[in-house]
Amino acid sequence: MPLQPNHIINFLNNETETKYKSEIIDLLNKRIRALCFEECERDRIVCTLTPLCSKRFLLKLRIKNLLKIEELPQFCYSVHKGVVERDFRNKRVVYKPNDAFLYLIDFLDVFFHGDYRKLNKFMSFGNWEEAIKIFDDRIQNRNENFKYLLTSNFFIFKFEQNIHIIFINEKYALCNASRENLTDLELLIGMCRIFAEQYFPEINLQLIPSKNVEITVKIPHDVLSKVKDNPSEEFNSKADDYFWNIFWEDLNTLTHYCEELHLQMDKNQNLEITLSISLLTNNYSDDGKRVPLRFRDLRLILNFITQIYTDYFIVWV
Repeated sequence: MPLQPNHIINFLNNETETKYKSEIIDLLNKRIRALCFEECERDRIVCTLTPLCSKRFLLKLRIKNLLKIEELPQFCYSVHKGVVERDFRNKRVVYKPNDAFLYLIDFLDVFFHGDYRKLNKFMSFGNWEEAIKIFDDRIQNRNENFKYLLTSNFFIFKFEQNIHIIFINEKYALCNASRENLTDLELLIGMCRIFAEQYFPEINLQLIPSKNVEITVKIPHDVLSKVKDNPSEEFNSKADDYFWNIFWEDLNTLTHYCEELHLQMDKNQNLEITLSISLLTNNYSDDGKRVPLRFRDLRLILNFITQIYTDYFIVWV
């Protein structure tokens, strides 16, 4: 049997001789460099149409480890930036640039081109007030449709359904967040807040420091009291169909991604649904560890909250 990837992983995890680990890592590093700078970068047709690493993930490896732009394969990065920009402009792309990383100035150039130099200067020096003036002007006077939220360490942007995040200290941005893990409670509560502001502003949302985020949504008694008591009867409303056929399936799905899920009746007989969301899901990897929460997982949770709020809460209020 030939050497398998898991053999190498197990060796790196278990080998006590650091020299051997270093040699393997050095071999891997040389192979990555050759792949990027010799095989892929030099053949511009290949690099443009069929890069030798899937969706240019080796750029992500370098950017997330804070390598400087001059340490990247330059043509590959320029194509990468172009793919993000074409996707943002709703032009045809070879692949959807989900979870794409760009340096801060390039992110600003793509999404806020006319003001990107000023924005880069303001953000680099922490002049958030001036940066926010530009964003507000673009929304109010230039008819640009996006939402934003500034936290201590992140700047979150929402363009329609796409989420982009500037990592302030690292000076890079994540574009079209999807499969990347949420690694910070500050980012988690920020994501919840930017969605809450747009879709469910009256919902109870709070951060439990060093633990999780809790969201509580109510289904009013007036709504529940009108749902058919017997599922064998003919359904006369959307609520009948949802609460008998779909609601419990939705809750079961959410148990995989929420730390905890509580249902209780309040003093007015409204049904309160409290979702506790942490940075870990209730799914497990092959090695028995809990799988981190991804942006797409959080989107599923927030879509549920939006549906309950829109279909059954604001109608009653």
